[in-house]
Amino acid sequence: KHSSSESNAYYGRPIRRLVCLTERVEDLVAEFNRRIGLGAVNESDADKMDSDDPDENRRYRSFKKLMVWCPSARNLLRSSAEHEILAFAYNKLNEGSDGARGDDSASLKCAVADWLMERTPTPNPAIHRQDKSGRGFYNDVTGGLLVRASIRDYHPDFRITACSWPTFLYEDGCYDPQNPTNGLFKGKLLLKAFKRVFTSPTSTYEEQPADLAARSVRNKNSGERRTRRDLRFALSSAGSWRIVDDEFNHQEFYDNIVDYLELPPSPEAAKDVDDLLLWWNQKVFGRKFVSDYRPQHANKMSVAMTLARR
Repeated sequence: KHSSSESNAYYGRPIRRLVCLTERVEDLVAEFNRRIGLGAVNESDADKMDSDDPDENRRYRSFKKLMVWCPSARNLLRSSAEHEILAFAYNKLNEGSDGARGDDSASLKCAVADWLMERTPTPNPAIHRQDKSGRGFYNDVTGGLLVRASIRDYHPDFRITACSWPTFLYEDGCYDPQNPTNGLFKGKLLLKAFKRVFTSPTSTYEEQPADLAARSVRNKNSGERRTRRDLRFALSSAGSWRIVDDEFNHQEFYDNIVDYLELPPSPEAAKDVDDLLLWWNQKVFGRKFVSDYRPQHANKMSVAMTLARR
């Protein structure tokens, strides 16, 4: 039993990175069971049962990711274990997931300070690696990354909420009000944070993408959006993780990113997301693996066309 507990804690570590921000495993399973109770015979039937409540739909999409990224949860769901045993196992998965979030937050807390202190000119006052109390809006550098400087300078009463994308999400920190998606989710600091968590700490200093076996960011876009939340927390002055930081709600921030990536409202928007994920794959894994995450239409290329004429 002790070994099984340790295994569940270990296998729970991807949950906060790739599945969801705050939900507990038992709540995700409960959403699946709710759909079964409404008449779904299996997971395929449950997939077709959209709810009028967007939170229930998000929770079910997280359940689907849980089944992919946490095989032990799928095995538990299919087992005939008693309720007490399942509750204990789910609790261990939750412990592992929260532990991974703590480890990543602590790692980024120090790394973000190092990256920002390497800037020219050097931030003044200095950004300390361990003490976050001087970050957030107590420092012009971190404050400028959390919200557009023009808003902060000219609107002192502006409320900092999840209704606005932080500056660090944009390429070169540039926001275009006429085209607000231009450069969105291409911030340099964001890319460094993702690499630190999902490839290696040293890869954040490499000019060329890591030479890794191709693992598409498309399959890790949950981790990509989780990295944005972690980076926002690392830039803030909050000393410990909490869902609501002053008026900024991290859950709403995370949900906004999830909806942007997973629920594009039109074919054009879906193509924009595909192009964004292609950009991320190239930045993280290099151009050599491009055919792995954007396969060529071989039936429309010269070899197939030649064979079709014979």
